[in-house]
Amino acid sequence: MNPYEKLLLENKEWATEQVERDPEYFKRLEKIQTPQFLWIGCSDSRVPADRITGTQPGEIFVHRNIANLVINTDVNLLSVLDYAVNHLKVKHIIVCGHYGCGGVKASMSNTDLKYVLNMWLRNIKDVQRLYREELFAIENEEKRFDRLVELNVKEQVMNLAKTSIIQRSWANDHTPHLHGWVYGLKDGLIKPVFEMPAGTHIDPLYEYDIL
Repeated sequence: MNPYEKLLLENKEWATEQVERDPEYFKRLEKIQTPQFLWIGCSDSRVPADRITGTQPGEIFVHRNIANLVINTDVNLLSVLDYAVNHLKVKHIIVCGHYGCGGVKASMSNTDLKYVLNMWLRNIKDVQRLYREELFAIENEEKRFDRLVELNVKEQVMNLAKTSIIQRSWANDHTPHLHGWVYGLKDGLIKPVFEMPAGTHIDPLYEYDIL
């Protein structure tokens, strides 16, 4: 059996089990989606949002990319953000990184990863530059790596707050609340590292005055 055929077989088994436990399960999912959360996470296969939070389909709206970045030219992310905030009316947005993130680790080296990856990971190198003094005061490399994961999450939350999508929602609806979390692969626990309640003021350079 090919690996992809195994996935299809397990899908059928899963769907059958769901209906056996709850005959109305798929009928409910088909009719409505009202998540309270937008999850911006890493593409790493070890960090599935629903599994690590114990939530069900329909409870979390999800966007994932390498190293959970919020980049102001990423139309994919911005379209997800716009839909989640303005149509789904989510109350909370969570940027969740994870310790041991390969993308963050790669950004700590000077290895040429070619074209697109170099461009993508430069965003994390910019985080290193912002926090250079703090990071290089940490002598232990693993602890420095962990701290960069946390600081990267913090900066991505800040990047959310810089968007007109978030600022307009803060001004009009007083939501959403922004959270920065880090998941531990070693123990399965989530650590909150940063948050921004709706309406938090940021550097005036980034605050729009027409909202």
